[in-house]
Formats: sequence, C-alpha cells, structure tokens
Amino acid sequence: MKEASKERLISALCAVASIGAFLLIWYLACALTTLGKLLPDPVTVLVGMWGYITGTVGKCSLLMHAVHSLRRVLIGFVIGSAIGISLGLLMGRYRLARAIFNPIFRIIRPIPPIAWIPISIIWFGLGETPKIFLITLAAFANTTLNAMTGAESVDITTINAAKMLGANEFQIFTTVVIPASVPSIFAGLQVGISCAWASVVAAEMVKASNGLGWIIQAGMDNNNMTQILSGIIMIGLGGFVLTYIMRTIEGVACRWNKSGR
Repeated sequence: MKEASKERLISALCAVASIGAFLLIWYLACALTTLGKLLPDPVTVLVGMWGYITGTVGKCSLLMHAVHSLRRVLIGFVIGSAIGISLGLLMGRYRLARAIFNPIFRIIRPIPPIAWIPISIIWFGLGETPKIFLITLAAFANTTLNAMTGAESVDITTINAAKMLGANEFQIFTTVVIPASVPSIFAGLQVGISCAWASVVAAEMVKASNGLGWIIQAGMDNNNMTQILSGIIMIGLGGFVLTYIMRTIEGVACRWNKSGR
C-alpha cells in the first residue's frame, strides 16, 4: 500500500509540474514573442474563464453550457453504446449476424461523425435530434468493435464445458459470452465516451444556442480568442472527468479480471 501511495503521489506531482511548465512556457511565449498578438496569455484566459463561469455567455454561464453539452453526450453515448454492444456481441458470437451486419459496419465505421452533419439536418431538422444522432454515431463504432472482439475471443473450452453441463445457447450467451466480454466492452466504452465528448463540438455546430461547441463557434464569429480557449479548456476538463469516472466504474466492475493477473 505504501508503494502504491508513493507512486500516486509521484504521478500527481509530475502532473502538476508538467501543467505548470506548460503554463509558464505559454506565458513567456506570449510575453516575449509576437505570439501574444495572436493568443492571450494563460492569466488572461483563466481570468476571462472565471468571468464566464460567474457571469453569462449568451443565455447562461460557462458551467451551464457544459451541462447542456454533457446532457447531449450522455444521451447519445447511452443510445450508441446500447446499440453497439448488442450488435457487437451478436456479430462476435453468431456467424450469420456477422455475415449480415459486418460489411455494413466496416463501411460506416471509418466515416467521421462530422461527415454526417448534412444528412442529419435533412433527416432530423435543426433541433436536438441531429446533435444526439451525431454523438450516437461517435459512440457506436468503438463500442461495437470492442464488444465483437470480446465475444470472438471467448475461450472455446469454456463454451464446450457449459454445453457439456447442459447449458442451452441462451444460457451460454448470457452466462459465458457476455461476462467474458465485459473487459473488452469497457475498453470500448472508454474510447466511446471520449469520442462522444470530442464530437460534441461538431454536433453543437448544428444550429445550437448553447453548449461548449456553441461557445467556441460564437467566439470564432466574434473573434474572441479568450472565449474560444475557455470553451476548449472546459472540453478538455470535461473529457478528463468523464474518462476518470469510466475508469473507476471499470475498476469496480472488472475487479475480478484484474485480480487474476
């Protein structure tokens, strides 16, 4: 335990040192070079960001814009993950499902969510639905791929043992395939939540009036670099928090898998 605590302390100190060094280099670059004409220094950005948090940008504060983005991301992530995990498990376990859906999935998977913006507007209009649709696509691809990989890699000996004990196909799928695929599923969920959060900027460019993507877009329209950087920093912090939460959930849900290493 002492070694683990020491490692965590060292990691935390290194993280603080690296962030401090980055901010110092940023400040000096803005103060001593012509970069300051194009980019505000970190002190200006942090002061402006605090003003956006305590005040308003558009209709609400920066934190409320983050809440609006988080709501869209969570809705799209849940929908995309549910569809992706279900489809991935089916394709990984059953050859017929893989033969039917895998070619379509392989074509859709490389297409970035931003390429779907025109189609999402045509299909769903300019409300919340196209934004959630784009975020759903971002979460869908990675969760599907990892769930399929997990189901494909289930030990055949375990499946045969379950058959010898009289388990039917439904029991094998629910008590052997799904539990064995959980580590791979969580790996896909971690990547999926990161992709969904990253896609919120593109999603909120579809006629949005709030959200962190709107913050950045409005800053571009007004040539307000402080507002743009405030939105970017908030997106980075939000992505860090979501990833940390997902890793914590994985650590609890897959404790049995880690303890066996």
